[in-house]
Amino acid sequence: MPSADELVQSCTSIFTLPDMYFRVRDVVDDPKSTTDDLVNAIKFDPAIAARLLRIVNSPLYGFPQQIDTLTRAVTLLGMQAVNDLVMATTVGRTFSGMTMQLMDMPMFWQKSVLCALLGGRIAKSCGIDDSERFFIEGLLRDIGHVVLYQTVPQRAQSALVEAGYLGAALAEVEQASIGCDFAEVGAELIRSWGMPAQIEQAIRYQLRPSEAGEFALHASIVHLAGVVADHEDLAPKGRQEGWPFEPHAVTTTGFAPAHLPNVLFEARAQLQDTLTLIYPQALAA
Repeated sequence: MPSADELVQSCTSIFTLPDMYFRVRDVVDDPKSTTDDLVNAIKFDPAIAARLLRIVNSPLYGFPQQIDTLTRAVTLLGMQAVNDLVMATTVGRTFSGMTMQLMDMPMFWQKSVLCALLGGRIAKSCGIDDSERFFIEGLLRDIGHVVLYQTVPQRAQSALVEAGYLGAALAEVEQASIGCDFAEVGAELIRSWGMPAQIEQAIRYQLRPSEAGEFALHASIVHLAGVVADHEDLAPKGRQEGWPFEPHAVTTTGFAPAHLPNVLFEARAQLQDTLTLIYPQALAA
């Protein structure tokens, strides 16, 4: 059976991020870069620039005054936050033209954006600084399934059906039938993109955050957000009572499950507006 890396390598020509993302990342990674350098990099892509301004002026951030220039947006958000937002929009655009026979892409992105919003909200409820950083990790939590449905669609679909029928964990069924699971594949895709190690490790260890070492906090946030997103994805009659959170994730983050109803309410309230900015095709379906 193929490894996660082999599956990713077999379709790297399809899953390629645009040059814009790498230009912005190079600027952010350079300690000598200035706000003007980042603004100039973003100006190469007017569509991304316009979308970034829409995001900054959306309820996702809730700034009291209209922000009408890229310079002001970068100044208010900071270079790393702008990098993460550009990453989110370019990832959405990368997959916008894909069609798959066995995968419902609009539903996939609805769930991914909900997971992203949950990641940020859960982190914020735990008092974690820079909680917005967890948005992109939540967004990419399930990206491995896009690779699986592109490379081994029949086996990916069969694993999903079998897991539902048996009441088993999807990752366990994928390991048995495919040889790797969506978390491994997603992490390999992110590694091939050259994204930061904390994102790769958060995705790789989301199902077992106790093994994530120095990135345990990131993996734990993704784990918690993923459990809630999966729960919301089920029909009411298919939902189990309680939340199957990994105890280590709860301990690492200090998350209080009592906060979950409010976290979920806030994430749902922002879902449609955020989808419009990242993957508008999901709203047209």
